[in-house]
Amino acid sequence: MTESSNNRSDNAAWQAARQWQVRARQARPTQDANGSRTSGSKGSGFKLILTWLMFGVMMVIGTLLGLFFLLIGWLMLPLVRHRMKKRMEQMRANQAHNVGSGTAQSQQGDQRPHREQQVLEGDYQIKQ
Repeated sequence: MTESSNNRSDNAAWQAARQWQVRARQARPTQDANGSRTSGSKGSGFKLILTWLMFGVMMVIGTLLGLFFLLIGWLMLPLVRHRMKKRMEQMRANQAHNVGSGTAQSQQGDQRPHREQQVLEGDYQIKQ
C-alpha cells in the first residue's frame, strides 16, 4: 500500500488534483457553528436571487411574445387563405382562357417571351 501512496504523491496528475482541491476549498465559503458564512461576499446570495428573477422575467416575456405572434399568425390565416383562393381562381381562369383560345400564351404572355408547352409521357387528346 505504501508503494501506491508514494506513486500517487509523485504523480503529476495527483499533485494537480490536490492543488485543485485546495483552491476549491479556499474559494468555497465555510460556515460557523451558527450557520453564518465566514468568507465570500455577502451579496452573492442577493446576486443569485436577482439573476434567477431576471431569468424568470425574460422567460415570461419570451413566452408572451411567442403567444402574441402565434395569435397574429392565426388571425392572418383567413386573409392569406382568401388571397390564395383568389390567386387560384385567376390561374384557373387564365388556363381556361388558354385552352379555349388554343394558344399557349396567357393574357400576360404579350409582355413575356413566348414559352412552348412541353408534353411529358402519356396519351393526350385535344378537345374541340
